[in-house]
Amino acid sequence: MNNQQTTTNHQQQRDLVAILKEDYQHFPENQTFDIYADNVYFKDPLNEFRGVKKYQAMIGFLNSFFINVEMEVHDMSKQDNSIKTEWTLNMTPPLPWKPRLSIPGWSELGINGDNLISSHVDYWHISPWNVLRQNFFSGKKASQ
Repeated sequence: MNNQQTTTNHQQQRDLVAILKEDYQHFPENQTFDIYADNVYFKDPLNEFRGVKKYQAMIGFLNSFFINVEMEVHDMSKQDNSIKTEWTLNMTPPLPWKPRLSIPGWSELGINGDNLISSHVDYWHISPWNVLRQNFFSGKKASQ
C-alpha cells in the first residue's frame, strides 16, 4: 500500500465524534486539526473564512486572548455526513473586572468523502450584541 492509500484508510477509520469529544474536553488547547480538510469552511456570527490554517489561528486567538476558556458540550450526534454539537462556550475577556462570557450555541459540521470535516458552521442562541453586553452586565443570563 502506498502512503496516500494508508492515509486514506486511516482517515476513513477515524471516529470523528470520539475525537471531537476528546478535543472539547480541553478546548481550545491541543486540538486535533488533521481531522479538518485543508480548505475547511468556517462561519460563525463574527467570522467567515476558508482554510485549516485560518481555523487554527482563530482557535489560537481564543486560547491566547481569553482566560479560562471552557467548552461545555451538551449533546453531540452524527447523522450521515454531518455532526451536530450543542454547546456553551464560557470564557473571561482580559478586562480588569473579569466578566464571564457565556455563549450558548450549536455547530453543524459537514464531513467529506475522505472522512474529514469540510465545513464548520456555528450558530449562537444569543446575538453578538448580548455577548458584548455580558462584559458590562454580568448578572444577566446568557439568553437575556
